[in-house]
Amino acid sequence: MRRASSVAIGASVLVASIVVGILVGPVHISPSDVLRWAVSFGGATSVSDQDAAILANLRLPRVVVAALVGASLSASGAAYQAVFRNPLADPYLLGAAAGAGLGATISVAFGPSDAFAVTVPLAAFTGAIGGVGLAYSLGRSALGGRSATSLVLGGIAVASFLTAVQTFIQQQRSETLRQVYSWILGRLGTAGWDDVRMALPSVLLSVATLWTVRRLLDVIEVGDLEAESLGLNVGRLRTIVVVAASLATAAAVSVAGLIGFVGIIVPHTVRLLSGTSYRRVLPLSVLFGASFVILVDVLARTVVAPAEIPIGVITAFVGAPFFLLALRRSAARLT
Repeated sequence: MRRASSVAIGASVLVASIVVGILVGPVHISPSDVLRWAVSFGGATSVSDQDAAILANLRLPRVVVAALVGASLSASGAAYQAVFRNPLADPYLLGAAAGAGLGATISVAFGPSDAFAVTVPLAAFTGAIGGVGLAYSLGRSALGGRSATSLVLGGIAVASFLTAVQTFIQQQRSETLRQVYSWILGRLGTAGWDDVRMALPSVLLSVATLWTVRRLLDVIEVGDLEAESLGLNVGRLRTIVVVAASLATAAAVSVAGLIGFVGIIVPHTVRLLSGTSYRRVLPLSVLFGASFVILVDVLARTVVAPAEIPIGVITAFVGAPFFLLALRRSAARLT
């Protein structure tokens, strides 16, 4: 009953966030007009053509993309924290951010300028998957181990290398710096239904996979040896979780850029409020993560309207002190 009530609260918060995301914007549209548009969605409506176009083609897809990004990063963060047994593990731990940044940089520097809306997300997605694949291969082979530590070391090495390559390309193509950094800081201002169609399959597959193994995440947290003594194939589970979480992260960064700290803030807060069992942490991270990014995006597009603040700036502003508090709490628990 406690888990069901927590999920109900999370679902209610998500619905409220979606309503806020659709209602609030630099162009004022009355709640009654939004309600009439929603009731007659896809049919005739008394709402003006301009307001209907804003709601259907700008605000609604932006809210959907924000929800997908938040759910992906939060679920991935919770999953990484389970398999690496570290509450401060991040969805970008295994080089997804560095790979996506390099892919986007290559696309901006060498791709056709009239097709950035298509090539940049695809290149970022490919780069994120490639970065994680390299880190995983390095951790499993060159570092001679299957442990969580070897994967983390592989991620650090790959991220450093890919970041160096990205920096070199940016120096050679300095005219692309502004476009690259606007993507790196995170953006949902250009989000549309094409982004939804691109991200949705990967997000659904990844979150469904993590949902399926959520009970096993409680087992793996006790330690590899203990989990194996209970009959759990730790190596196979870690591979499944890393692949699923990395796919979700790649989908998120491909359509929204690098939005940091979401995968730390949301799962950590959920643990504080509902306990540490992943039977609750994972579904609540999905719901509250989607709500969190929707609401942060509302701030990003209204605080200095009609201009926008990069969403990654706001999450970093909130996440950096939160990370320090979480780090202090973890250190105090170990002492």
